[in-house]
Amino acid sequence: MTAQESGKERLYLFDTTLRDGAQTAGIEFSLEDKISVTALLERLGVDYIEGGYPGANVVDDQFFQESRTRDATFTAFGMTKRAGRSVGNDPGVQAILNSAADAACFVAKAWDHQVRIALEIAPEENLKGLRETVEAGVEAGKEVLVDCEHFFDGFKGNRDYALSFVKTALVAGARWVVLCDTNGGTMPSEVSAIVAEVLKVAPGDRLGIHAHDDTGQAVANTLAAVTAGVRQIQGTLNGIGERCGNANLVTIIPTLMLKPSFADRFEVGISPAQLEDLTSISRAFDDLLNRAPARQSPYVGTAAFATKAGIHASALAKDVSSYEHVSPESVGNERQIMVSQQAGRSNLLAALKRHGIVLAKDDPRIDKLLRTVKEREARGYSYDGADASFVVLARGILGTLPEFFDVESYRASVERRHNAKGEQITVTEAVVKIRIGDELLMSVAEGNGPVNALDLAMRKDLGVFSERISDLELVDFKVRILDGGTGAVTRVLVESRDGTGERWYTIGVSPNIIDASFEALYESITYKLMKSEAA
Repeated sequence: MTAQESGKERLYLFDTTLRDGAQTAGIEFSLEDKISVTALLERLGVDYIEGGYPGANVVDDQFFQESRTRDATFTAFGMTKRAGRSVGNDPGVQAILNSAADAACFVAKAWDHQVRIALEIAPEENLKGLRETVEAGVEAGKEVLVDCEHFFDGFKGNRDYALSFVKTALVAGARWVVLCDTNGGTMPSEVSAIVAEVLKVAPGDRLGIHAHDDTGQAVANTLAAVTAGVRQIQGTLNGIGERCGNANLVTIIPTLMLKPSFADRFEVGISPAQLEDLTSISRAFDDLLNRAPARQSPYVGTAAFATKAGIHASALAKDVSSYEHVSPESVGNERQIMVSQQAGRSNLLAALKRHGIVLAKDDPRIDKLLRTVKEREARGYSYDGADASFVVLARGILGTLPEFFDVESYRASVERRHNAKGEQITVTEAVVKIRIGDELLMSVAEGNGPVNALDLAMRKDLGVFSERISDLELVDFKVRILDGGTGAVTRVLVESRDGTGERWYTIGVSPNIIDASFEALYESITYKLMKSEAA
């Protein structure tokens, strides 16, 4: 049912994780990271994915060489043309227009004070550059968005100029004009009042909101803007972003879909089934960032539906709404009562179904699988970000995992020595013994490190299965120390892909980093063989 058929207004979700989120201290996205995050965002169902800034760096140039989205509008970001140059002679603008993006989001300053001191040009020149850039984007066939940088401070400083900025962008052909709280200092009441004034010169279905979290109110400011009339929402996964972060889409989306004050008036392009995937997507994203998920994150945190106090547990047993504002299952989370964990079966059944494994709710094997998953997660495993490992584990417990090969032993050695030229070099060698049926195979390989050497050795000779893994490639490898110290438990996440373009993640946990890595590599190959067997 469309928004028109339901009688509700449509809200559009614009994700800027790969652009604004990339400015987070300590986060650097590789090309492979960007491709993986895009897949997560497509799985979630956002309307726009802003992939980065073509022309700004090598990774973004590579990312925009081809279209990266299936359903979402693939969006490039950049500045309006520089003063003193034509649009055709501005390499930044041209990089966007010549990219594979469907849409172009141009940013320009909407505060005349910033125009004068930062750009050192006249405010009228700034508007001229805005108009010419938007017109060029429209002529190039792009859907054009304009980020009004410093808009709320600019409105408070010079109302007329800020509004003329909005009108200039719309007249030039911009589909969306996005009001940015650039330094994150605006209060929700101010957002409501200012948006009401903007609506006098621009329709709400052409306006967006881009809020930062410097006062902890990015979500509140976003919802205030929606209530006031804007219809596009910009934000990031888990609220990452420069300084204190951006508006958190993982919090905003369930609020819009589950709270009657919004759900009765609006709809988004995300289905209830996709909403049930929210917790898994949020945690998978943190795994990709190689960081621990925030336990107390609204909706998706492990503590979001946890109860410790006995009186609360008693009340929950009688009426779950006593301490739960929404059903944990609606966002893919689960209820936890500290004395004895409850729920979990529905999450497990949904995860199995996602991988084509359909079981009856009363299947006795579910309890065994649930116990195993919880026990392994207590040891450090995290299956939200390692779906392939979950499939291998599930099929093993369900008795449907084919017996491909066994690893009898492996060894990895690292030697630091001088070569014949007297130069210091590091040599890594791995030996793996694999049994396939009655045949024992031994492979030796050298690599850039022990993990690379083990990977190469294991795939060097897999007997009858060698051809089936010929297109298997290890894409990424992340290590996280779970409890500190050089002897700590280590979690390894391996990303793999094959010739079909599919990517999958496997996990290993051990006090020994090599053991953890080998476990993840072994399960990656097993998953690939399962794929080929099914094909």
